[in-house]
Amino acid sequence: MNKVIINNLLDEEIKEIDIVEKVLLYAMDKEKLEDTTFALILVDDSYIHDLNKTYRGIDKKTDVITFALEDEKFVINGSGERILGDIYLSISQARSQAIEYGHSFLREISFLAVHGFYHLLGYDHMSREEEEIMFQKQEEVLMEYGISR
Repeated sequence: MNKVIINNLLDEEIKEIDIVEKVLLYAMDKEKLEDTTFALILVDDSYIHDLNKTYRGIDKKTDVITFALEDEKFVINGSGERILGDIYLSISQARSQAIEYGHSFLREISFLAVHGFYHLLGYDHMSREEEEIMFQKQEEVLMEYGISR
C-alpha cells in the first residue's frame, strides 16, 4: 500500500491538501509503485529559505525542495516498504505563484507536489531533454486527475 505522509508545520489548515494527497497517490499508481512512502511537509518561506541556504547554498526562498533517500532502492526494517524521501513545499510561495501564473492555489500546490514527487524518483530538468520528460509526466498526472490551469 502506498502512503503519503502529510506534515503541516504551519499554524493554518490547508483544505486543498486532501486533494493533493489523492493526486500524489494517483501519480504513485501511474508509476506502478507498490509499498512506497514519502513525506510532504508544508512550510513557510522562512523555513524553506533556511533549507535552501543550508543544503543547496542558495540564500533565497524557493517553492519546493526535495530530499531523496534513494540512489538505489531504500528499504526500511526489512518490511519491503520503499521510502522515497521528503518534499518540502512553501505554501506562501505557492500562493504567490498561483496569482502570478493566473491559476488556482490547488493547481499550484498540486503541480509543486507532483514536481517534487518526480524529483524523488530521480527525474530532473537540468537539460532540455530531461525537462521535457519530467514536465510531460507531471502534466499527464495533473490533467488525468482533472487539475488544469
